[in-house]
Amino acid sequence: MYSFMYKNQYKAKIVSNEKLTAKLYRMSLDAGKITEKVVPGQFIHIRINDTLKPFFRRPFSIYRAKNNIEILYEVVGDGTRMLSSKKNGEVVDVIGPLGKGFSLPSKKIKQVIMIGGGVGVAPFLALSDELKKIKCEQVLLYGGRTKEHIFNMKEYKANGCKVSITTDDGSVGIKGRVSKLYSKINTDPERTFIYTCGPKPMMASVKEFAQKHGIDGQVSCEEVMACGVGACKGCSIDTSKGYKTVCFDGPVFNIKDIKF
Repeated sequence: MYSFMYKNQYKAKIVSNEKLTAKLYRMSLDAGKITEKVVPGQFIHIRINDTLKPFFRRPFSIYRAKNNIEILYEVVGDGTRMLSSKKNGEVVDVIGPLGKGFSLPSKKIKQVIMIGGGVGVAPFLALSDELKKIKCEQVLLYGGRTKEHIFNMKEYKANGCKVSITTDDGSVGIKGRVSKLYSKINTDPERTFIYTCGPKPMMASVKEFAQKHGIDGQVSCEEVMACGVGACKGCSIDTSKGYKTVCFDGPVFNIKDIKF
């Protein structure tokens, strides 16, 4: 157990830990009034067990923050496998919300595009909840490897979001990369804003498209983290303004600033 506490460190009870697909899970945590502090795009840092395995916490984008803090995660290693076995009523040690979140677009923006790859879709439902309040057109372009990486998008659709999907093998939606869906983007830079999160090659493609058309946007970066508070510098990335930490300076950056 820790002998000290970070700011915003607390014990959160697991309300639900739902298996959405063969690969993806959705966990809901009772974080009390801390839920009200969440800005879309922020993340939480979870200590999976009180033992030394796994040694480091795991960072998870905040998927939604209404009554509880929710995360969307893929089982890819020991840490997430252990997390997927947690039962309702169990308690996990959490730090967060952490990092800098998304900024909402200006009032002149009429179309907001969210482009997610794999579990990179995780920050966008909380963002969609906020976008619903400003009544702009929402479009989600989502690419997954297979049908096992695609889940029900009914909550996006309930927010009025138009959802289009690609998979690498064509098992759901259009076969191919999410770039096949760029035709759905209004390329008027005065009316369109882009948010993206996912694999670096995908985000590099989004940046190239945005630059070509002069469209502004933000990118939520994903990196392996240790401390989660900017101390260890292990999640540093190269930007036009020098090296920045994803956990503290980000995870959200101006799409123009990131060097992929």
